[in-house]
Amino acid sequence: MSIFEYNGSALVAMVGKNCFAIASDRRLGVQLQTIATDFQRISKIHDRLFLGLSGLATDAQTLYQRLVFRHKLYQLREERDMKPETFANLVSAILYEKRFGPYFCQPVIAGLGDENKPFICTMDSIGAKELAKDFVVAGTASESLYGACESMFKDDMEPEELFETVSQALLSSVDRDCLSGWGGHVYVVTPTEVKERILKGRMD
Repeated sequence: MSIFEYNGSALVAMVGKNCFAIASDRRLGVQLQTIATDFQRISKIHDRLFLGLSGLATDAQTLYQRLVFRHKLYQLREERDMKPETFANLVSAILYEKRFGPYFCQPVIAGLGDENKPFICTMDSIGAKELAKDFVVAGTASESLYGACESMFKDDMEPEELFETVSQALLSSVDRDCLSGWGGHVYVVTPTEVKERILKGRMD
């Protein structure tokens, strides 16, 4: 078993019309044993920028603390929030400087940039970015997430339809992966509000 699969995870970010959704499962396991069913994989950096970290849970928490620290320094120095593109470059640089002993994480970054244009990207554990205009996925359920998102995604979805689409994609995908699941956690972010919802899924 790969170290990336040790705790199990499922992450997906999807773009809508001037909005985006980011969703994760809630299981924390040690290989096939479930430890917690309310684990938080998605974190708010600021009101228009969210970060999901799949992979090894301990590394994800360490990396998150470093990123929050760097973002607070940026806010103090620049007196503004970081743009999603800038934040993606920061995450990439922090991962790449540890390339010989990397954080075992695959980040998913989603945010609203200038003129409320949604930005999503993911990267591997040494910071090689993968930008997308529709959706990005990460974690042990990523293969089934690709298939579900590919078949369900439509351009310019409104926030409610986007929530429905990303939720169905997540729930149907984690049912096909035994290392992730136990419900879901979905954020839908528009220029004016952030909606957070908990999904109930199969509890096995």
